[in-house]
Amino acid sequence: QVQLVASGGGLVHAGGSLTLSCAASERTFSSNVMGWLRPAPGKEREFVAAIRRLGVLTYYADSVKGRFNISRDNAKNTVYLQMNSLKPEDTAVYYCAACNSGNLYYGSSYDYWGQGTQVTVSS
Repeated sequence: QVQLVASGGGLVHAGGSLTLSCAASERTFSSNVMGWLRPAPGKEREFVAAIRRLGVLTYYADSVKGRFNISRDNAKNTVYLQMNSLKPEDTAVYYCAACNSGNLYYGSSYDYWGQGTQVTVSS
């Protein structure tokens, strides 16, 4: 069964922090890459961060590098996105997704998607 359930979104002031969680079914969590993406004006969902199955390799969009940290707990089938120094432009629905092949920076490469969790950053 394919399942991705994202949680942890909310309202925070600029400069604040939030941690998103994505609980996955075992089948989905065994995908090569787990990622977080968000909508962006004029394009498909924008890549935010990703982590490979063993958890050693991580990838970040330039806009969040140094502020966000992606991690995974393989015992809990859960991926996390720690977001620090949040900015108003980080406001979006954040989607957790799983990818088995293709370029992990492209939303079209992701096979399975969660329902998304809203993050709102006030100025």
